[in-house]
Amino acid sequence: MNSPLSNIEVGSSGIIVQFMDNIIAGKLMTMGVLPGSKVRVVRKAPFKGGLYLKIDGSNMVLREKEAETIILSMID
Repeated sequence: MNSPLSNIEVGSSGIIVQFMDNIIAGKLMTMGVLPGSKVRVVRKAPFKGGLYLKIDGSNMVLREKEAETIILSMID
């Protein structure tokens, strides 16, 4: 089941399937975040402030708007 990263619950994990925004995709790919990367949601800031993530072992924070453009395939 595919879902935007912004809809994922805290503690859940998934694999990046695709990016919906080329500008954000370019920025993330320069940091090594690629389709196939494993993502785990560590924490969500209140009031749609941001998502604290662990991506392939690295810690990262994304804004809610950026997370909406990343499509994940959920891991059970």
